[in-house]
Amino acid sequence: MEILEMLVPLLLVPLWFSLLVNGVQASNKVLSEIQATNKSNAWSLYRTGYHFQPQKNWMNDPNGPMYYNGTYHLFYQYNPEGAVWGNIVWGHSVSKDMINWLPLNPAIYPSAPFDINGCWSGSATILQGNKPVIFYTGIDTENRQVQNIAVPKNLSDPFLEEWTKPDYNPLIEPINGINAASFRDPTTAWLGKDGYWRLVVGNESGNKTGMALLYKSKDFVKWVKVQYPLHSAQTGMWECPDFFPVSLTGKEGLDTSASGDRIKHVLKVSLGEKTADHYTVGHYLLSKDQYIPDNTSVDDSTGLRYDYGNFYASKSFFDASKKRRILWGWVLESDTKEDDIAEGWAGIQSVPRTLWLDKNEKQLLQWPVEELKSLRREEVAMTNISLTKGILSEVKGITASQADVEVTFHLPSLEKAELFDPTWVDAEALCGKKDATVQGGVGPFGLLALASKNLMEYTTVVFRVFKAQDKYTVLMCSGGVRSSLKPGVTKRSYGAFVDADLSDGKLSLRSLIDNSVIESFASGGKTCITSRVYPTLALGKNAHLYAFNNGTEAVEIAELKAWSIGRPKMNVKAQTRRKLDRD
Repeated sequence: MEILEMLVPLLLVPLWFSLLVNGVQASNKVLSEIQATNKSNAWSLYRTGYHFQPQKNWMNDPNGPMYYNGTYHLFYQYNPEGAVWGNIVWGHSVSKDMINWLPLNPAIYPSAPFDINGCWSGSATILQGNKPVIFYTGIDTENRQVQNIAVPKNLSDPFLEEWTKPDYNPLIEPINGINAASFRDPTTAWLGKDGYWRLVVGNESGNKTGMALLYKSKDFVKWVKVQYPLHSAQTGMWECPDFFPVSLTGKEGLDTSASGDRIKHVLKVSLGEKTADHYTVGHYLLSKDQYIPDNTSVDDSTGLRYDYGNFYASKSFFDASKKRRILWGWVLESDTKEDDIAEGWAGIQSVPRTLWLDKNEKQLLQWPVEELKSLRREEVAMTNISLTKGILSEVKGITASQADVEVTFHLPSLEKAELFDPTWVDAEALCGKKDATVQGGVGPFGLLALASKNLMEYTTVVFRVFKAQDKYTVLMCSGGVRSSLKPGVTKRSYGAFVDADLSDGKLSLRSLIDNSVIESFASGGKTCITSRVYPTLALGKNAHLYAFNNGTEAVEIAELKAWSIGRPKMNVKAQTRRKLDRD
C-alpha cells in the first residue's frame, strides 16, 4: 500500500497546525454546504450497518439476553411510539448467530398494576428443567420500583414470542426502608449448592451508597432479602448490576451458577453520574453471602471499566452452545434530542463481545464474537510500512465507512518516550491535552478513521507511550474535536491507560468502524473504547481511513489487515423467519 504524498509542508507540526487553522477558517463555508444537503440522506448514513438497532424509535439497555434451544434472544428497552425515552416496553429480537436478526413483537409491556407505569430493565434465567424466566423491574400504580417475573406462554414456540405475567407479582417489593425510587434491574439468578436461588437488585441508600441487595428463594416465587448486601460502596446508585463467575484456566465461559476453586467472580455496576460501567474482580463467599473484591481491583468510580467510551447499562449471559460469556452494551446517541426526533431513531447496541479473565487474574479481556467475521468482504493487507514523523498512509481498497481493521504496530525504539507525570491519573483529561495534533516522542500514532479527504474531519484512535520510573505507560485515545463539523454534538476525546506488554516492541489494535460508531480493542482486548461520532463530510463513500504518526520516533506497521463489512439481515421479517424456521 502506498504512503500518501499528503504532507506538502516539510514538518509535521506545521501540517497539523495548518489543518486545524484552515479547518476553522473554512468551517463556516463547509457548514453552509452541509445545511444545504439533504438531511434525511445524511441521517440514513449515520444508521449503523452491523450494530444491532431497531428499524425505528428509541432503544436503550440490553435486557436479559439469553441462549435457549438453539436461538439467541436479545431483549431491550424500547419505545414503540417515538425516538425519545418513554412508553418503555421490552423489545425482542431473535437470531441464530447474533449477527442476523428477526424482530418480534414486544415481549413485555405495561398491562397490570405492578408494571402499569413501565417495564424496566432486568435479566433472564434458565431454571431447572430448561425453563426460561424473565425477572424485570415494574413501575407500579404508586410509582414504586418493584421486581416481577414473566414466563413463556408456550415453551414449544422456538422464538418464545409470547410471555405471561403470573398473578402473584410483584415478587420483591421495596419494604423496610428501601428507597422505592432507586430499586431496580435484577440480575440473572444463580443456584447455590444449598438449593437456594439468589439474585441481586441495584439500589442506593440515602448517603449515596450503591448497593447490590441480595435476595434468595427456594421456589423462585417467595423471595427473602439477605440481611446484608452482597456488596456496597459509596459511588451513587448501582444501575444494571451484573454478577457472574469467570474461569482461572482459560477463555471458556461459565454458567452463572458455577462454583469451585478455580474460579473468581466479577461484579459490574453502571454508574449513571458518569454513564460508565465499572467492574471489580474478586471472590464470592456463598456461606456468608458476600462478595469481596481483590486488592488489585479498585472499588470506586476510578476503577476498571468494560469500555472507556460511549458504553453503558451492559448485560452479559452464558452461551451454553459455545461455552462462552457474551457481553452487550448500550451505545448512546451523542447528538441532540431534536436530531433524534428528526431521524426517527435513537440508540444502538455494541457488537456482542466474548468476555474472559486475563491470565494475570486482575482484569477482563473482551473481543468481538467470532461470528462477526462472516460479514468480512474485500480484504487489503499492509506489512512492514514505516511511519516516520509526518507520514500518513491511506488504507485503500475497502469501504472505510464500514470496516474491520486489525493492525500490529512495531515500536523499534522507546528512547524518545516522553516522561510520565504521576499526577496524570485521568486518562481522558490527558487525551484532551495531548490529542493527535500534539507532537510527542513515541506517538501519537494510530488510525484516523471516518476521515474526510482534506482531513477537516477525522476520528482518532491513537496511542502515545510514556516512560515512568520503572516501566512504560501506554495512553489510548479515541474520538476528538475533529470528529465532526456539526454543531451541538458531543466530541469527547475518550481515554484510557493500556496495561500493555511492550517487551517485544509491539502494540496491537482492532477497530470496528460502522458509519457513526467506532469500537476499538487494544492489546488483545485489555482496553476498549467506543466512540459515537457524526461526520458531515466523511460519510459513506466519502469516508477515508489513514494510519499516521505524529511522533519524532519512527513507528512501523508490522502488519495491517482490513476488511469491508457487509450488512447482515436485520429487521427483514418474512425472509429471515423462513430461514430461522428451516434451521
